[in-house]
Amino acid sequence: MDTGFGGRKKKVTGKADIHTTGAPVSTGKPAGKDVSYSKRKESAQNAPRPNQQGSAQTRSVTRGLGGGKLIIIVILAALLLGGGGLSGLFGNLFGGGSTGGSQQTSGGLLSGLGALLGGGGGGGSSSSGLGLTDLLGGFSGGGSVSTGWAREANTGKLDNSVASSARAKRTEILGDGKDVFTIMIYMCGTDLESKSGMASNDLQEMAKANIGKNVNVLVYTGGCKGWKINGISKDVNQIYKVETGKLIPLEKAFGVNNGKSTMVDPENLTRFIGYCNEHYKANRRALIFWDHGGGSISGYGYDEKYADKGTMDLAEINSALAKANTTFDFIGFDACLMATLETGLMLDNYADYLIASEETEPGIGWYYTPWLNALSEGKNTSMKTIEIGKNIVDSFVDECNKRCAGQKTTLSVVDLAELSATVPAELKAFSTATSKLISGKDFKVVSDARSSTREFATSSKIDQVDLVHLCINMNTKESNALASALLNAVKYNKTSSSISNSYGISIYFPYQRTNYVNT
Repeated sequence: MDTGFGGRKKKVTGKADIHTTGAPVSTGKPAGKDVSYSKRKESAQNAPRPNQQGSAQTRSVTRGLGGGKLIIIVILAALLLGGGGLSGLFGNLFGGGSTGGSQQTSGGLLSGLGALLGGGGGGGSSSSGLGLTDLLGGFSGGGSVSTGWAREANTGKLDNSVASSARAKRTEILGDGKDVFTIMIYMCGTDLESKSGMASNDLQEMAKANIGKNVNVLVYTGGCKGWKINGISKDVNQIYKVETGKLIPLEKAFGVNNGKSTMVDPENLTRFIGYCNEHYKANRRALIFWDHGGGSISGYGYDEKYADKGTMDLAEINSALAKANTTFDFIGFDACLMATLETGLMLDNYADYLIASEETEPGIGWYYTPWLNALSEGKNTSMKTIEIGKNIVDSFVDECNKRCAGQKTTLSVVDLAELSATVPAELKAFSTATSKLISGKDFKVVSDARSSTREFATSSKIDQVDLVHLCINMNTKESNALASALLNAVKYNKTSSSISNSYGISIYFPYQRTNYVNT
C-alpha cells in the first residue's frame, strides 16, 4: 500500500454484505471502481515522519527535485563513511524501538568506516540493538557466491535451489496433507477501510475461498474509525476466524487496555500471535501485515484513531516477534514498500520467507481467494512454502494486470535463510569497495549509479532503490557478486509490464532527502 503513504483505494458505498454472526457471506465485490493507491492524496507534503513529534507519516508526499551533485556526494559520504555508516543505520532500525538511537562521535567522514566494516578505527556508533556487525555476524571477507551472474530479470522464474550454506528451514513440513496451517492476518483497517472499504473487500475474498479443515484463517481487526462490515467494532480491537462464507467473532475486545490501544503498539501484535498459538495449534504458520507500509525507515501501519502514535517500525516489529517466540513459514506484507534488505535481515530470526512488494501496491491489494483455495485443496497444506508464495504473487500481479492496467506492481518471495547466509559477506565487500571509491574521490561512479537506479515511491522521496539494479549500474567485481547473491535469495519475483529493473529486493539509499542520513 502506498507510502509516503498513498493508497489502495477500493471505494465502497454503504455497508459491505458480510456479517459477523456466522451467517453466509455474499461473494460479490463491494460496489465501486478500483483505483490505484497513487490516486489517493492526503496532502502530506509536510507531514512528519515516524519517530518525530506529531502524527505519523501519511502517504502521498509530493516529490520535489533538488540537491545537485554536491549534495549527492555529501549524502553518499555520510551514509557510507560518516556517522557510523551502515552500522548506525541498522543500529537505529533494530535497536531499542522508535525512541532508540545511536550515539555517534564527530570524528569526521572517515571516522565511521571502522564501524561500517565491523572493525575498529576511530569514531563510529554505538547502539543497544542489533547493528550491522550483528547482522554480518561471523562473516569476514568474500562470500561463496559466484560473480558470473546473468544480467536479466528473475521475473516469473521459480528458483527451487538452496544454497549449501543456508540454515535449515524453521518449519518442518510433515507431508501427505498432515500439516495444519494457521494464517494470522494483522489488519489495521485505518482510512483504507473507513474511506474505501478495502479491508472489507479483502475479508470477502477470504470468505469466498473454500477454506479446508486444516487451514485456520485468523484476523485481528482495529485501527479504523468505521468498518463497512456490520459487527466489526470501531471502538476495540477484535479477533475473527474466517471460514467459507463466514466471519466468526472469537474475541470482542482483545489486546492491550482491553482492546482500546493502537494497532502500532507491538504488544498487540505479540498478544495476537500468542492467542493464535494457544487456541489454534498448528505446525505451520504465516503472518500477514495488512495496512499502509513505509519501507525500512517508516515501517508498518498507521492507526487513524491514534494518529500521533506513528508507525510500528522495524525495531518494534522485531521486539514484538521476539516476545511472541514463534517462527513462521512466511511473513508477508499486504502493504507498500516492505521488500527491503533491512526488513529481510531482521525477519530471518522468525521466518523462512518474506513476501512483500518493492513498489507501492495498487488499490486491490493481495487477491486472497485463489491462493487460499489452492492451499486448502486435497493434501495441499503440505505444499512447499515457496509454492504458496508463488501462488500469492501470481494471483496478486495477474489480478492487478486485469483490473489496474498500467499501474506499477511488484511482489517477490525472498528466502531468508539464503539471504542471511550469502548476502552479508557480499554486502560488506561491496560497502568496502564503494567506500574506497568515495575516499578516492570517484564520487561520480557512485552518484551516477544511484541516479540511474530504479527508485520506488519517488513522489514520497522515500529513498529506496532496487539493490540489484544499483549493483548492475555500479558494475564492479564486488557489486556483481552482491547482485548474484541477491538474485539467488529472491526465489520468485513478478512485476507488471509497466515496471522494469525491479529484481525483488530494495535498500534504503538516501539521495532526495537528507534528514535521515545521521540516524
